[in-house]
Amino acid sequence: MKDFLILFREPDGRTDQHSDEDNFTHQSKVKGWMESLVKNGNLTGGRALSLNGKVIDTKGQTQNNIYKVGTEIVGGYILLKSNNLDQATEIIKTCPILERGGFAEIREVI
Repeated sequence: MKDFLILFREPDGRTDQHSDEDNFTHQSKVKGWMESLVKNGNLTGGRALSLNGKVIDTKGQTQNNIYKVGTEIVGGYILLKSNNLDQATEIIKTCPILERGGFAEIREVI
């Protein structure tokens, strides 16, 4: 089995409003999805990321915010065990984050 880092990029929740019911449903789907990854032995770690941070540019200057492209941010990551990149891709295609405008970048850890 190989290790993969999955970066989840998604709209900044502060700029994209959802109802409490919609948020609860989405969070329940994500929780169930993660539990299935654990049950299948694919999930080895991961966390959500805070909206607080700093960016250091090539000149060493620091900005007191996180890196964004438009309203898109890196919202979290998981560490995934999979036989290969194709299998990892198929697993990630089922992630509920994709249903709300997010996308995932899959990279093998070497």
